[in-house]
Amino acid sequence: MRAAGRSGRVRLWDRLAASDPGLLRLTAGLRTVTAIALTLAVLAGIGVPVTQLVAGAMAAMVATFAIREKQPGGQAGTLALGLPVALVSLSLGALLNQHVVAGDLFFVALIFSAVYGRRFGDRGTALGLIGFQIYFLSLFVRATPGVLPALYGVVGVAFAASATARFVLLPQTPAGTLDRLRRAFRARLAQLIASQAKLPDAGPEEVEKVLEELRTRTARLHETALMIQGRLEDGTSDPAVARLLQRRVADAEIAAERLGLLLLTARSAERTDTLTLHLPGAPVPSGVESPVRDGAAAALRRDLRALRVLMLRPAGEASGTALAQVRNRLLGYREEENLPEASPAVQDVFRGLGEAARASLGLRLALDGPQDESADTPATTRSREELDAEDTAIEISEERTPEATEPTGLARPTTRAALQVAVGSSLAIAGGELLSSQRWYWAVLTCWIVFLNTASTGEILVKGYRRLLGTVLGVVAGIGLAGLVGHHTWTAFALVLVFIFAMFYSAPLSYTLMSFFVTAMLGLLYTLLNTYSAEVLVLRIEETALGAACGVFAAAVVLPVHTDRRTNELLVAVLDRLADVTRGAVDQLSGGTGGDLVERARELDQALADLRAATQPLTHPITPLRSRRDSVRYVVALLETCAYHGRSLAATAELLPTHPSIAADPRLRGACGRIVHNIEAIAAHVADPRAAVEIESGSSIASMLEPGTLRTPRYGRVTDRVLRHLQRLDEAVSGLARPLGVTGGPAR
Repeated sequence: MRAAGRSGRVRLWDRLAASDPGLLRLTAGLRTVTAIALTLAVLAGIGVPVTQLVAGAMAAMVATFAIREKQPGGQAGTLALGLPVALVSLSLGALLNQHVVAGDLFFVALIFSAVYGRRFGDRGTALGLIGFQIYFLSLFVRATPGVLPALYGVVGVAFAASATARFVLLPQTPAGTLDRLRRAFRARLAQLIASQAKLPDAGPEEVEKVLEELRTRTARLHETALMIQGRLEDGTSDPAVARLLQRRVADAEIAAERLGLLLLTARSAERTDTLTLHLPGAPVPSGVESPVRDGAAAALRRDLRALRVLMLRPAGEASGTALAQVRNRLLGYREEENLPEASPAVQDVFRGLGEAARASLGLRLALDGPQDESADTPATTRSREELDAEDTAIEISEERTPEATEPTGLARPTTRAALQVAVGSSLAIAGGELLSSQRWYWAVLTCWIVFLNTASTGEILVKGYRRLLGTVLGVVAGIGLAGLVGHHTWTAFALVLVFIFAMFYSAPLSYTLMSFFVTAMLGLLYTLLNTYSAEVLVLRIEETALGAACGVFAAAVVLPVHTDRRTNELLVAVLDRLADVTRGAVDQLSGGTGGDLVERARELDQALADLRAATQPLTHPITPLRSRRDSVRYVVALLETCAYHGRSLAATAELLPTHPSIAADPRLRGACGRIVHNIEAIAAHVADPRAAVEIESGSSIASMLEPGTLRTPRYGRVTDRVLRHLQRLDEAVSGLARPLGVTGGPAR
């Protein structure tokens, strides 16, 4: 019973780790709620009035969520600087509240400064946010000069509670966050393999559902890999260790994705297009009509389950003779003589299992350190030797990426955004005063918020729409809750804490849901301040709509960055990095020096993530141009396919110096020329549609090297695998040319 209970807790923890990588959302919500609860406990103990309790709760929330730096020292410095900023902002809010013109002018100047401060990094962003939100707090609680001394004490308590929650009760170090992200990666990897294990037996009516699950879990695994890569520098003290972890995570991701493709191919009449795993709603590969009916099907199901266990469990939880035997069996599939009798496609799946087991072993060694080798078979020993050789060869590249030229003047994004939000806030103040001379600041707050973490008019429009929808739903909930709570102060505060936790936990998942919890919470705060009425909450909807409209208008008129322009710039960046990765990988595979390919692949993935986020306004369900939405989704899916093959080429090239079975092939450099030319031609056309460029077409990549190479796979030689990736990359790049309007030219 005790073992069963422990197993249940482990499974629950794995699910939580997979749903919230690094427990970042859980920690943010708990830390904010803890800071508010501590503040309320201290203030209630000294008997302050309800208005000051509300002010303390809001100040604690701001002091906690505004700070985004990763290192504890930087967080402490920003928190210490934030307190005087908050006190000055509170004082000016109380003093200027009675002077309409002066107060409004200062508020606009404060908003401009807060947004402009983003150019100074996380600290500038945090101090600007604290200044703005505390000024808003003074308006919300209607602070006056007479109560300033008491409010100073309230804000001081709030900042002290925030520091206690952050550094004492719920500390979060970069190393600890990275460790939790590693566990999340394992959990999501296991989830993906569990979905892949359903493929061999899925009937025709089930395969679509399984395929959609595969797409979702593949995307989530990639998201976690990017999160790990973004925290390696802060979370590890040794750059060599960071590079090793980056390499092993990339290997595991590529091996898992490739295994999914091999399983799909085993079910189909022809090789599965990689796009199948990247395009939502893509048709099932042709020929997929029945489950795998092969003599080795039972062994395949068994080994997929075994691989999931190997991927999921850390060394301390996955030791023992039985698991060592499982690991040895899977690694044995890397040797041709150990493959079971089956069709060629199913044998490829077993080879993929062997490569995934090798990636699992490498990941385990990188994360958990050396392990017991007493039960190793010769195949396992060879895999360990290969991994050890790779680890020894890993050196920090001296290559430095040239720093991009920083825009100046009005071209600087922070300057443009500051001007836009200042103009939008001025309009929101004027319009908000017409709606309500007491609560005009809600329009300003909405205008401010829609500009946070947005960079184009389309993004601001979508964010404004989501905030308005969440506000409307939150008002309905607020009306009902206010009636239930009545004047039960501590019940209301308890619900406020619940909503604040839900707000922070849901924020990265759904901005609409976050806005719902914010508005419902505000309904309770109004109840506590004895200013609640249905009319007040309806006014909030009106002010929210006005603020969103002012933000969109300012973004469209003042130095606008249209969605098309921004997505084109990001698309060019993705293509440039794709060409760089492909060129560097093939150069190294041809006998040259490719540089830091793992880092280049990471930059490609990050550029693609930025593009994916920027295209959300074009793919949102409310977008009226359905054909354009489908085209954008298709282009992004093709780019994800290209990035997968680029990562795979880079990972294979990184093996070249140490892997005994890999030899450089100078012919690959010539085969790569057409691909790189076509990528650069598409990038030039996107940057300037008038550019006279054409893509080149011709015979397949394989035939350019050796007729029949792809028809007669030689799994032990790297050229065959590289050719497959180059062939798929060539096809995907040619596919990009059509929706982007690039014409084809003659073969060279």
